[in-house]
Amino acid sequence: MVIVNPNVNLGNLPTLSPDWPGGFWWHWLLFTVIIIAVVIVMIMVNVYIARRQVGRMQSRVGPNRTGPFGIFQPLADALKVLLKEGIEPASIDRLIYWLAPVVAVVPVLLIFAVIPFTDGGMLADLNIGILYVVAISSISTVGTFMAGWASNNKFSLISAMRVIAAIVSYEMPVVLSIASVLLLVGSLSMNDIVLAQQDIPFILLQPLGFVIFFIAGLAEISRSPFDLLEADSEIVAGFFTEYSGIKFVLFYLVEYGEAFFFSCLITTLFLGGWRGPALPEWLWFIVKAVLVWFVIVWLWATLPRVRIDQLMALAWKFLLPLALINLIITAIQVLALPEGSWWVMIPVNFAVTAVLILLWSKLFKLGWGRVEV
Repeated sequence: MVIVNPNVNLGNLPTLSPDWPGGFWWHWLLFTVIIIAVVIVMIMVNVYIARRQVGRMQSRVGPNRTGPFGIFQPLADALKVLLKEGIEPASIDRLIYWLAPVVAVVPVLLIFAVIPFTDGGMLADLNIGILYVVAISSISTVGTFMAGWASNNKFSLISAMRVIAAIVSYEMPVVLSIASVLLLVGSLSMNDIVLAQQDIPFILLQPLGFVIFFIAGLAEISRSPFDLLEADSEIVAGFFTEYSGIKFVLFYLVEYGEAFFFSCLITTLFLGGWRGPALPEWLWFIVKAVLVWFVIVWLWATLPRVRIDQLMALAWKFLLPLALINLIITAIQVLALPEGSWWVMIPVNFAVTAVLILLWSKLFKLGWGRVEV
């Protein structure tokens, strides 16, 4: 059975105790501050990387005025928006309109409580950490729908409904691809998942699961080419069309916070998390997360936006069946292969991934060039 004992800390890596630096409340306070600071700083870093990267890919300069190479532009934009007047339409549902940004942004910060930036360096090492992530990450969708409904704007409502459709459709491939990883680990703890990748990252053992998780995750966080909630030519600016000032900033924080969390989750599940030679563990984690964000922005600057019927068809006709097949194949391998035979799975799973993607792309059409009813 190919399951690693996650309790073995190979390489004599220092593990932080659950109550570090001393006592529950000190641990809770310190890591709460660290999480909020890291998330806010990384959001500004990701915004800067996105603008500079897309600028280069589209043969333009990008931000280059505020600070050296424009590095302070995200901070200047944040201050500018925070100082803007908050304008509200007269016909909104005021209570829901005000609560929507809060309901959307709080879960994004709560998710990072179980992300291991180092070995044991996390707010709470829950034994059901990945289940906590799946549950909490869905709550932000409620805030999105509240915003679209309360705005009393048909374009905002259409955008909110698109978000709900994407979340409901793509949650299943995401969860099934995560389940394939859990079969290899034998634990729901996020830190145990990283410890289980002691010899080889799971992206090599689960190439099909990684592809499914990456595509479905992009749809869940509404990044290109699945950014239908912000299709400017169709629905103005999406569900936050009627928001301005600090409330708009909160939704902007949600958008890039979810993108950073998605990068962290891929790093944890498939890229070995904080593992790496020479550099500090937390730095390895950040480097891997930034590289994932680089790929996301690369796709953003490259691929055209899909239609809503293509978005739905991709989830139900393509990703969901492949996720089920990948889960069955992984279960068979876990039961059949002896412990320690990790390398046997790599060529087999890569071959299976190539064959399945090729066959499925031939058997099922996703409505390219026509609108499906």
